[in-house]
Amino acid sequence: MTSALSPSVGWGVLHLFCKIGPDADGEAITAAVKAVEDGEHQVVAFSVFGHKADLGVMALGPDWGRLRGLQSALQGAGLEVVSSYVSLTELSEYSQGLPEEHLQARLYPRLPPEGKRAICFYPMSKRRGDRDNWYTVDFEERKRLMIDHGKSGRRFAGRIVQVITGSAGLDDFEWGVTLFGVHPDDLKDTVYTMRFDEASALYAEFGSFYAGIVGSVEDVLAQVGVG
Repeated sequence: MTSALSPSVGWGVLHLFCKIGPDADGEAITAAVKAVEDGEHQVVAFSVFGHKADLGVMALGPDWGRLRGLQSALQGAGLEVVSSYVSLTELSEYSQGLPEEHLQARLYPRLPPEGKRAICFYPMSKRRGDRDNWYTVDFEERKRLMIDHGKSGRRFAGRIVQVITGSAGLDDFEWGVTLFGVHPDDLKDTVYTMRFDEASALYAEFGSFYAGIVGSVEDVLAQVGVG
């Protein structure tokens, strides 16, 4: 058996956005998800609104090989992966001084959060423009901007759980952002409000958004019409 390939710190994270193929097998899809789940490896299943995908999974855990095996198993069960995102849980360079339980929750989150069935995912990067270039700003100023950004996010405590994962060198953007909300408008209000922060208004670039409903894999399959 091939040995596990794991990050030295944190977990691997794989978002898969899928369409239902003509030979989709609900029992095989369910078995693929349950086979990867254990005490550390987790899978969040969700139906997806709109034309971009039918359903999605967010899989996370220490073994990259196990996550890749899930992708293969889902494809073998008749799902067509139409988009994906690869990232790692991480600690921000601005997180020094946070309580240890907060740091552990960022590296090893337990998902999905209870009572938060609305979900959206989007990738983002910091701008490297000729005028506004995040990477030419000195550390103390970047830290100030991110502290202000975090204050805006804390206004949504209880309504939103935010999972930010790092993808520099792994995918097309630098971070993946997954939001879990109590209500769909919690997602919209959070993103809208935080875009007015200076760190976002001047420096943030966003990729495509995916929104959906979190549920058990069986419930998600039923919602998208796979028996």
